[in-house]
Amino acid sequence: MEDLVNLLSKFIRLVAIRLPDDVYNALKELSSKENSCWGKEVYSIMFDNIKLALEKNVPVCQDTGVLMFFVDAGADFPYLNVLPDAIHAATIRATEEAPLRPNVVEPFTEKNTGNNVGTRLPWIEWNILPNTSYSNITLYLAGGGTSLTGQAKVLPPASGFKGVIEFVLEVISSYGLNACPPFLVGVGLGTTVETAAILSKRALLRPIGSRNPDPNAASLEKILYDKINGLEIGPQGLGGSTTALAVHVEYSARHPATLAVGVSTGCWAHRRGTMRLKSDLSYELPSYEGVEL
Repeated sequence: MEDLVNLLSKFIRLVAIRLPDDVYNALKELSSKENSCWGKEVYSIMFDNIKLALEKNVPVCQDTGVLMFFVDAGADFPYLNVLPDAIHAATIRATEEAPLRPNVVEPFTEKNTGNNVGTRLPWIEWNILPNTSYSNITLYLAGGGTSLTGQAKVLPPASGFKGVIEFVLEVISSYGLNACPPFLVGVGLGTTVETAAILSKRALLRPIGSRNPDPNAASLEKILYDKINGLEIGPQGLGGSTTALAVHVEYSARHPATLAVGVSTGCWAHRRGTMRLKSDLSYELPSYEGVEL
């Protein structure tokens, strides 16, 4: 248990301090395309920020968010029984050692717990992998600004994809500044607000540059990407040609009478990482090439 907690704590610190490779590379590409003087200056500051975080071994953003874990758990992974307790203990340890800003507030007492653990937090979403002895653990640090942007709504099916596009653009144009652009946009389609919302959050976990394998969903991603950049919100909302890191769409089949849409965003410092944890507690870090805990 101690080895597991220690490993998870180091993983949490890594996600808070170092941007995953795909996010860093996407920022580099966008910065080369930005045509606004203010936008170019913002990118310069961002890369200075990233460099200083690594040099000083401190979180890349002061808002280290609330911790959301998405666990693709192997049915034969031997630590499933203790993994939730290990995640909680690792969160407390990382809060002190990283350090992470205490962000967990109990809603009815308005008291900050001080250690980023509270009622149902850290949040853990489970998916079972049959006949598998490892677990893929993805951590997303959900900051306040990006979370303020989140919206979900059930549309009448007659709205069609025109209605979906209009809703996404309304959300981004109204609340996108909170998400510290350039941001990653996740869109979920389903039957109810909760399924659309969680699918939009899962869309943020995909590698930037990936496309939904369904050609219609991939086409929607491209349409939304072009339209969001066409808003010219720009880096940090100061105007410019680059607003979205990417747009990812995830969907489920739906009820014939509903078309639910969810929108989630990840800020420029999109702190999301994946660790493949094996039964002997060896690990791989696909989000960070050449990095060890």
